[in-house]
Amino acid sequence: MKTELFIGGQWCKASDDATFPIIDPSTEKPIAEVSSATIDDANRAIKIADTAGKEWAKRSPRDRAEVLRKAWELLSSRRDDIAEYIVRENGKALPDAIGETNYAIEFFRWYSEEAVRNYGEILTSPAGGNKIVVLQQPIGVSILVTPWNYPAAMATRKIAPAIAAGCPVILKPASDTPLTALLVAEILAEAGIPDGVMNVIPSRRSGEIVSAMLHNPLVRKLSFTGSTEVGRNLLKEASDCVVNCSMELGGNAPFLVFDDADIDDAVSGAMIAKMRNGGEACTAANRFYVHDKVHQEFSEKFSSAMSAMKVGPGLEPGVELGPMVNEWAIKDIDVLVQDAKNKGAEVLAGGAPLDQLGYYYPPTVLANVSTDAKILKEEVFGPVAPIVSFTEDDEVVDLANNTEYGLVSYLYTKDSGRGLAISERLDAGMIGLNRGLVSDPAAPFGGTKQSGLGREGSHDGMMEYMEKKYIAVEW
Repeated sequence: MKTELFIGGQWCKASDDATFPIIDPSTEKPIAEVSSATIDDANRAIKIADTAGKEWAKRSPRDRAEVLRKAWELLSSRRDDIAEYIVRENGKALPDAIGETNYAIEFFRWYSEEAVRNYGEILTSPAGGNKIVVLQQPIGVSILVTPWNYPAAMATRKIAPAIAAGCPVILKPASDTPLTALLVAEILAEAGIPDGVMNVIPSRRSGEIVSAMLHNPLVRKLSFTGSTEVGRNLLKEASDCVVNCSMELGGNAPFLVFDDADIDDAVSGAMIAKMRNGGEACTAANRFYVHDKVHQEFSEKFSSAMSAMKVGPGLEPGVELGPMVNEWAIKDIDVLVQDAKNKGAEVLAGGAPLDQLGYYYPPTVLANVSTDAKILKEEVFGPVAPIVSFTEDDEVVDLANNTEYGLVSYLYTKDSGRGLAISERLDAGMIGLNRGLVSDPAAPFGGTKQSGLGREGSHDGMMEYMEKKYIAVEW
């Protein structure tokens, strides 16, 4: 198990020898001590990345693609190890960790194929005096800041397109879950990514480290996944040096069940949209709006499915919901649940933290939730599903869009025309139409409003690490 910083192809301690503990959420006990990078470490990584990146950018797209393909092969051969690391430091159930691992690895295969598709343009100027040649060139040193909820996938979704584009990266993983990122770095180095092109600097001093990097003149790109609150602050910091930013921020996804929906299918989709990753996902369905005609049937079947989930340590056989990531996650979830209960919500399943070792919150379903409950306005990062009834399409579209977030929305209806019409009216970057899962390396992932800027995945993801250059030429 690697626990040191990875800079310039070398494993090293922090410059002041500082470390911090990594806690297993199922036991509340430390499993490792990881080096905590300093500002000096970060600046050294940037300097090394800048030098290495110039050579990497000169490599042909095919050369970069072959390295990415090798990375996909090696990561695939280590998928069991990656999944176990995820469970031990994040807590999620092993089936969720396996799902994340498969998703994470696929970004390297996808971008091994996209690396050679760096399209430019040639056209004649309207006046006819010259040709307009447009090139796409690597933006340069890129800072990647990732969250704890997907320790592998959020890292690879940024690393793969950046490297495909020809950019060097410095990854700052979340302090709760750096071990998976360090394992990925070890595997990618074996795959042939040159020293200095990829660097990983865990640190408990996250704010000061990222701020210092954003004020280093060699840094040209920030890609951040995390809360909207932190994203706003980073945008302010990035403005000082006009650093290009991609932001994948918070969500508060509505899940709409119309009167003509197949309720069994809707319940199955709801279980995926809500409970994938234990509800600790920006794409998780957080507000369930169910038509009055099917409200009772959906509520009964959904709460029954939620209650049947096996809760326990993520590596135990049969477990479907592991612990939350830390003690603060439990407290934040329960504040919202108790507020809803105090305002009249009926508890159909769960409703309070489990009294046992580990950070456990049971699958929870709340019915008759008041419209002024905080749980309908704030992102619920956990296994809690508040249900509200509606009667009219216009009413539920307004309810769904009444949020500062716009990452993803879900809806179930047997009428495809109705579904597509509603999809166009929902103010979100992604829509799950009769489907509880939207994430795909080949699809553009991102939101509207305060859910972020830019897109990850698809061809667009690589373009986030490119800059256009226009050349005026005559021939």
